[in-house]
Amino acid sequence: MELTNKNVFITGSSRGIGWGLAQAFAKQGANIVLNGRKEIPTEKIEEIKANSVECIAVCGDISSFEDAGRMIEEANQKLGTIDILINNAGITNDKLLLRMKPEEFSSCLEINLLGTFNMTQQVLKQMMKKRSGVILNMASVIGQIGNVGQSNYAASKAGVIGFTKSVAREVAPRGITCNALAPGFIETEMTDQLSDKVKEQIEGQIPLKTYGQVEDVAQAAVFLAQSSYITGQVINIDGGMVM
Repeated sequence: MELTNKNVFITGSSRGIGWGLAQAFAKQGANIVLNGRKEIPTEKIEEIKANSVECIAVCGDISSFEDAGRMIEEANQKLGTIDILINNAGITNDKLLLRMKPEEFSSCLEINLLGTFNMTQQVLKQMMKKRSGVILNMASVIGQIGNVGQSNYAASKAGVIGFTKSVAREVAPRGITCNALAPGFIETEMTDQLSDKVKEQIEGQIPLKTYGQVEDVAQAAVFLAQSSYITGQVINIDGGMVM
């Protein structure tokens, strides 16, 4: 898909990987819908617009089906129908399983998995009608190999992978692609909070011996969005962690 003048809705795009995705697609000439639970700073909207593209901000809760529908409708009215949906928003709520409360398990599923379902179903009708569209879902290497203290997060991201493959089969006849990105450990505000000891332990598990950058994930997303013949795949951006 040619990205110039295409409308890209990126959930959880006020910071971190989501913000990096917004910048990368804007540089390719795409119009951007920034999204978060809280109001997006005007400076960020203007920074995206500096690429000579349109940019709007739509706030809401992706774990609510009704709110997801409202956000898609608001984007349609302000910018036009969505060509590319990137389900990036996600949370962690780490704790060993024996100490984990039911609500701490379900919170990850509600945002990471149910939120992905909500946004995808709400945008899919218009894509099916146009017989074109791109859906990119943010998975994780943790959804493939698991991790101590992250049974909730791993379950949600494994669910995203299964969801991606099933949706890809359903929508392929309509010319819509659906793929998943599975980052490993990427340098963000979240990983910056880890202790030096933990960072060293993690680097020891990465064959390339270094953390990934947000730009690495963004490059993969742009590549998949431009491809019309790759669908149902999970692309790992992990320095070789999962081989």
